[in-house]
Amino acid sequence: MIETYLVRASSFAGDIDFLNDMIFWIVGVWFLAAEVVFFYFMFRYRKKEGQKAQYVSGEKKRHKKWISIPHYLVLVFDVAIVWGAIAVWYNIKQRLPEPDLTVGIVAQQWAWTFVHPGADGELRTADDVAVVDELHVMEGATYHFELEATDVLHSFSVPVFRLKQDAVPGRKIVGWFRPTKTGEFDIQCTEICGLGHGMMAARIFIESAYDHEQWLNQRYSTMPGQALASASSL
Repeated sequence: MIETYLVRASSFAGDIDFLNDMIFWIVGVWFLAAEVVFFYFMFRYRKKEGQKAQYVSGEKKRHKKWISIPHYLVLVFDVAIVWGAIAVWYNIKQRLPEPDLTVGIVAQQWAWTFVHPGADGELRTADDVAVVDELHVMEGATYHFELEATDVLHSFSVPVFRLKQDAVPGRKIVGWFRPTKTGEFDIQCTEICGLGHGMMAARIFIESAYDHEQWLNQRYSTMPGQALASASSL
């Protein structure tokens, strides 16, 4: 359902959407079932003239089943939800696939600095390209990101990736993503980080290999002493 309102643009976005949809339908069905039973009982056993109320202790088997059967069924669905959540968490947060490229992300009040690897494909070398509030990535490439914060807690969020990762001062947090859809999308800070929090927005540009090469070469043309190079060799 989520993809109806927000496109998917990463390899693991579908897994997160499936987990959210599963939780929505499981909880929704149980909510409706509980409300149906509640209103049935409310009307079925409402006060009636000339009929004395009965005290029900709930000790009889036919009374207990209204608690025990739903209880066991809920436990079964809980196990399904926990299993799905652990599987998705492991694949996204714990299992890091081998990267094609690594980008640096630095959060500060109130802007993002994205450090793109240059033509050598290596981060923290002389040909790195640092850009404020713009992250340029290639469609289909697997990226590792190294996330840092210089001042307070921030949170790096790319809604179309279904990605959210807190940035903690003094720590370098490594994560990954694989873009699957070209386009221009939002990057947000989803941790209240001060007065300018609402203005701490950026854009991610998911480009084809050719377009990314053109962008990188354009950035190099503004950097004296750096030779133009092809990103297609990455």
